[in-house]
Amino acid sequence: MMDILQELTSKADQAEVVELSSESTQVGFESNRLKSSQVEERKGIAVRVVRGGKLGFAASSDESALDKLTTNALESAAFGDEIPIAFPEPQAAPDVVTYDQTIVDLPIPRLVEIGQELIDLVRQVEPEVLVNIEIERGVQHVAIRNHTGTHVAYQQSPLAISVEVSRVKGDDVLLLYDVTGTTVWQDDYAAMARQLGKKLEQAKQSAELASGKMPVLFAPTGALVLGLPMMQALNGKSVYTGISPMAGKVGQVLFDEKITLEDDATIDGRFASAAYDDEGVAHRRNILIKGGVLQGFLYDLKTAAQSGVESTGNGSRGLFSPPSPSASNLVFGAGQTPLADMIAGIDEGLLVENVLGLGQGNTISGAFSNSASLAFKIHKGEIVGRVKDVSIAGNIYDLLQDVAAVSQEREWVYRSLYLPYILLDDMNVVAAG
Repeated sequence: MMDILQELTSKADQAEVVELSSESTQVGFESNRLKSSQVEERKGIAVRVVRGGKLGFAASSDESALDKLTTNALESAAFGDEIPIAFPEPQAAPDVVTYDQTIVDLPIPRLVEIGQELIDLVRQVEPEVLVNIEIERGVQHVAIRNHTGTHVAYQQSPLAISVEVSRVKGDDVLLLYDVTGTTVWQDDYAAMARQLGKKLEQAKQSAELASGKMPVLFAPTGALVLGLPMMQALNGKSVYTGISPMAGKVGQVLFDEKITLEDDATIDGRFASAAYDDEGVAHRRNILIKGGVLQGFLYDLKTAAQSGVESTGNGSRGLFSPPSPSASNLVFGAGQTPLADMIAGIDEGLLVENVLGLGQGNTISGAFSNSASLAFKIHKGEIVGRVKDVSIAGNIYDLLQDVAAVSQEREWVYRSLYLPYILLDDMNVVAAG
């Protein structure tokens, strides 16, 4: 069998070969009942070449068609982007735990048991709710070689559990959602379901809220409405293309000093962790914002070359898509204030747990306008009940100039985000009626 890397190296200035394989087992529940279970296997090879300064890409799931794959990659380079990219030389990487045989060995019956257990936990609080659950566990192997002698390989055992809860009473629709992810087995896999049950219990009591400017406390699940525009603006592709509001502002104070944000793929067991990125660049901890000051952006090899900087180890790819910059685990710095003190200090305000329509509109500008799928009224330092038909709006580049408090407590949400509670003192809230 031909060595495709050797073949490409003999015909191109640079060459890279990535072998990807994965097996995943999925179990799905819909409206409290088991709906599906399936096993998928994927395997293939993706290659990139640089020839005459131009970048080419090709991929195939047919490992026997290496001649065709070589031809396609070289032909792609003839019409590719002219980019001063350099595939990485061999480099040391941190030891990162990303594999647990316990996850790999989970059989379908056990996944079904877990799903039913989570449904039962939620319905103990509110029997009328409908619960949808998706559980996916798998094993992934990645091997990356290039013409410089780089040869890295790693495996992951991702386990993701998503829970969606809905309750409809007349024209009152309550929606809750979260997803957890890990690569190391955790005995307390039901923690997310218990947390959703706690929110359901709180939502049994209703409260009225008048529109106006008021303190708004964002729970970790709700804080994504503030974090999403930041994530988009910190992406090296957005910076290079000039659409990021943060472009050209490294070293400037953009936010309140309580705002610190890091990208860290070296945390053992986290969903987006690995020793290397998908281009063979060693992962590291990237400080993006420190004390409100912009420190840098997230780059893969291509956007780094285009921008005249080094890759930050954030190249992410699928088999049939070339790498692009992507965040790994985003870690928001903890604050100084206990959550209980934050709530106790609010005379009249809103706690936002989840919003609808996240990501819709021109969010990279920092602007957002969203209805809350779950929000609570805070009155005289206590959470007194759920507020229906309430919406929030603003721009993060204005709102995050003055942050009242950031909680000491943080939670992992949406698989790879580690977020605190964030309190903004004076925000526009619109309530029906």
